[in-house]
Amino acid sequence: MPRNNYSNTKSSNSEGKLSHRRINILKNIVLVALAIILVRLFFIQIIEHSAWVAKADKQHTLLETITAKRGQIYMMDKNEPVAVVLNQTTYQVVIDPAVTDKESVKNVLTTHAKDYITADFDAVYSQEGLRYYVVARNIPRSIAEKIAAEEVPAVWLQKTNQRVYPEGEMASGLLGFVNADGLGQYGVEGSLDHLLSGEDGLLKTTADINKVALSIGNDNVKIPAEDGKDIVLSVDRGLERGVEEIAVNHLENSGATNAAVLIMDPNNGEVLTMANLPNYNPGDYGNVKDASAYSNYVTEIPYEPASICKNFAFSAAINEGVMSPDTTYYNQGYEIVDGWKIENAEKRSSLNGIISMRTALYWSLNSGSIYALKLLGGDSTSINQQGREKLYDYYYNKFRLGQATGIELLEAEGYIPDPNEGWGRDSTYANMTFGQNLSITMLQTATAFSAVVNGGTYRTPSIIKGTMENGELVPQIRTDTIEDKILSDETSAMMRDMLVNNRNYKVANGIDRLGYAIGGKSGTAQVIKDGSYDNTMSELVGSYIGFIGPEGELPKYVIMVKMWGEGQDIDSGEAMKLFDSLSNYLIDYLKIKPKG
Repeated sequence: MPRNNYSNTKSSNSEGKLSHRRINILKNIVLVALAIILVRLFFIQIIEHSAWVAKADKQHTLLETITAKRGQIYMMDKNEPVAVVLNQTTYQVVIDPAVTDKESVKNVLTTHAKDYITADFDAVYSQEGLRYYVVARNIPRSIAEKIAAEEVPAVWLQKTNQRVYPEGEMASGLLGFVNADGLGQYGVEGSLDHLLSGEDGLLKTTADINKVALSIGNDNVKIPAEDGKDIVLSVDRGLERGVEEIAVNHLENSGATNAAVLIMDPNNGEVLTMANLPNYNPGDYGNVKDASAYSNYVTEIPYEPASICKNFAFSAAINEGVMSPDTTYYNQGYEIVDGWKIENAEKRSSLNGIISMRTALYWSLNSGSIYALKLLGGDSTSINQQGREKLYDYYYNKFRLGQATGIELLEAEGYIPDPNEGWGRDSTYANMTFGQNLSITMLQTATAFSAVVNGGTYRTPSIIKGTMENGELVPQIRTDTIEDKILSDETSAMMRDMLVNNRNYKVANGIDRLGYAIGGKSGTAQVIKDGSYDNTMSELVGSYIGFIGPEGELPKYVIMVKMWGEGQDIDSGEAMKLFDSLSNYLIDYLKIKPKG
């Protein structure tokens, strides 16, 4: 029995020591935990105080963008500006994903604004730390009121502006559109987005969990939005619409699928019409076959305008004093250059022999423009380096072909070959005299042609008339424009005379009206397929450029037309027919009075 008592006592002592050890361990754990907490509190309250205050503020701060009002776009209606692109007040739905319930938000928007949802809810709610996201846009007020009535926490509505195009498809290639993110795309909307968009403002204030402002205090910030500029284009709305209607009619009767028309004032560079057909609806910009529908063919797509360029080759030779309209040469119907046979499109035998340059321009003979290039080189029998360099100087430096004009729109540059580089330089430059082997835009061509007929002055083209401020048109003042006298008055007068002569039969046939000076030049271009010209002539691009004004005065307007279609052989005759209709329409619409 004593032994048993001893054993029990010993066992009790062991258990007591073990229990005491456990208590000490637990105390130590508690002390370590308290120490960790105290150290963490020290860091939070002292070391990281500012950062945690900022986080707390962020959770209770309402940061709201004050959307700037996008500037409207105007066109001229004779002498009065009229809005052709407007804004309409709509709403966008903004949520705080960290607070809102996904299914509740999704249910409300699906019920009331299904067609306006722009967000993937699963993707939005999977982003950790996201506190602000736009989930629906361009919601009409009636629907916005229904969403507001649901009173879902941390869901609020912001006023926005939706672009409205009351003129429908008119001038869509010029105007462009605004995408779902509010960014201007293509045309005026894209090129002048920096002026139209303005600068958004900011509202910062303390808010509750529902993003409702609680008070106005010293920490509140309000930066007002700066609205975009209301831009007035020099384009005449009535003229644009009439030109497009006439062009559509000609497309339907020609077999061509596309047309582009440019009308400008050669005396100041202002653009009155810039049409690209077929059009699309900027308000429904996604409903097109492909992105090429958005292109402005007048400024963005370089091409080979063919014999229209004879205007520039002839002007250069006349201005250099080596040629006149009455200069003669022997026409044999073709020229051999670098081993290549370059033929005239017009092959009638009555033109063979000695003819004048006036006749060569009238019949658009390639041999005539090549002869002008020879004369520029001081050798009437062959093309040389001097001739190439002279032509390059006029094409690139004076007429500024193959480079941006400086108009206030997106534009391509194109290409003018170097006179002293590459193989077959002489044949390249021979082809350039009649508008092949180069690449230029319609705008470049029409601007250079304006210098040919306006007395010889190159002027930077413009499509902005000014801005609307307080209901008044404030004219644009540009300091980056070019006004350069590149041809003599005599050269310009001779060219006008030859171009009017080109259309004398139009007067005789009653197409051109008496009392007006109407001159022009056509161009039918081969297209390049698989790296070389398509000699089957199965696809052609037809162009025509001309001027109009009262007899005895400088031209008032220049009109350029381009017509084409994939796989279609559209020659300059179709483009000339469209020019004929447009020139007469222009006389009536603008009430241009004839001589006397």
